[in-house]
Amino acid sequence: MKPGRILLILSILFIIIVIYLNKCNSPDKGSSSVGKTAGSGKMSVNGYIVKASSVSESIHVTGALLSNKEVEIKNEIAGRLVKIYFDEGSSVNQGELLAKIFDEDLQAQLNKLQVELQLAKTKERRSADLLKIQGISQQEYDEAINTLQGIEADIAFIKVQISKTEIRAPFSGIVGLEMINEGSILPLNTKIVSIQDINPVKLEFSVPEKYKSLLRLNQTVRFSLSSLTKSYEAKIYAMEPKIDPLTHSVLIRALCPNPEGILTPGAFANVEVPLAAIDSALMIPSQAIIPELKGYKLFVQNQGKAQSRKVEIGIRNDSTVQIISGLNDGDTILTNGIMQLRPDMPVSVIIN
Repeated sequence: MKPGRILLILSILFIIIVIYLNKCNSPDKGSSSVGKTAGSGKMSVNGYIVKASSVSESIHVTGALLSNKEVEIKNEIAGRLVKIYFDEGSSVNQGELLAKIFDEDLQAQLNKLQVELQLAKTKERRSADLLKIQGISQQEYDEAINTLQGIEADIAFIKVQISKTEIRAPFSGIVGLEMINEGSILPLNTKIVSIQDINPVKLEFSVPEKYKSLLRLNQTVRFSLSSLTKSYEAKIYAMEPKIDPLTHSVLIRALCPNPEGILTPGAFANVEVPLAAIDSALMIPSQAIIPELKGYKLFVQNQGKAQSRKVEIGIRNDSTVQIISGLNDGDTILTNGIMQLRPDMPVSVIIN
């Protein structure tokens, strides 16, 4: 490369470097102006004066409807299904015959045993008479007694087996769809049909553990279903005594009358749970709360400056939240611009 060309390139590079350094060292008028503006006055923020009041809040959770009772009807003895007596989806009463399994072989065994029983009774009476005149030994008489008692036990067993061939409803309710047809050979414990008691229905739902102390037995809750426009009421009858360690919630069940069978088990429910009234509750706008890694904080106004406070929250709804600790009645909290606030920053508060 020629010396003149090298000199030209070096000159251009020198000029570029000088221009860059001059630009970096020149004062930033915009930044200086902003800093003065920020530092010259107080930050204007909205405030809210905390006042204790009595509140009656409710929480909204999801739940599901359950049958009051539900069981799968299965056969306790193997055999051929000879007759089904129920109609699918119909109501049945407790003890009503639902199905019959072939039992003629068992009936024959029962008849045979009953004949043997009569003979055994006759032999026992004769043995007793002979024992009185010492015609037989005590051992022979005991054998006759044992034979009689053995036959009686066999008869009792056969009668139990015969009773198992008659499959009956364990409680009143509605049967579902039949799972097997007449004439089928049923292995042991084959599902024939299910039966449900749906009046009343159970409403099952969970609430966060912090609300458990606010609930009580016989308390009324309201719920609605996506498929129905009407809302319904149910009364709490049981609460799980143990808190779920994974969800930190408590399982609750309530009962709702269902005489017309409109409410269907398995349906998804939106549940409104009213909580007991709280006296002297400190309710503040929820936008004032700042979540942290461990808990929550907010800013209060103290002698014209922003002051950070750690707080513990309680019940909340769409717009307000309860402060359990960290605030006092009459404190002024800051509700906007809170992410720009710093402790001891001068503020000008406009009370909402």
